[in-house]
Amino acid sequence: MNITKDTAVTLRMKVTDSQGNIYDDGKKPVSYLHGDYDNLFAKLEEALEGQEAGYQTTLELSPADAFGERDEALVTTMAKVDFPPGVKVGGQIQRTGPDGEPRYYFVTKIKGPTVLLDGNHPLCGKTLRFAIKVVDVRAATAEEIAHQHVHGEHGHQH
Repeated sequence: MNITKDTAVTLRMKVTDSQGNIYDDGKKPVSYLHGDYDNLFAKLEEALEGQEAGYQTTLELSPADAFGERDEALVTTMAKVDFPPGVKVGGQIQRTGPDGEPRYYFVTKIKGPTVLLDGNHPLCGKTLRFAIKVVDVRAATAEEIAHQHVHGEHGHQH
């Protein structure tokens, strides 16, 4: 079966940056619903369109095509007295972003009475290389299409 809209695709995907740092070793399969459901970067989905199980490729995505460029407006601080208990460096908290919308911030440092927060995704600003192997392609179920994601072993669990 070929990868087309409303197919459930299972991949092994190794993700590295331009310095060779590994962010995902690709050993654990991941599944997504193909067809512009925002479950996979558009450039990756475009490269997989029409392919079938066994297909392999390596693609390099610029920051604009992956997690975006860093936005220094999303780097902020908060007083430690206002900080939720139990959250540590590397954790996340939800706050209102500069656009007035809720967003998650990573705790990057706790220094004296100040907590440093970063609302950027940890991989934004990076060029990423994706080594992809298509493991399986099948027709998505009506429920998966309605929910806009794949269910099951390598997909979303409700």
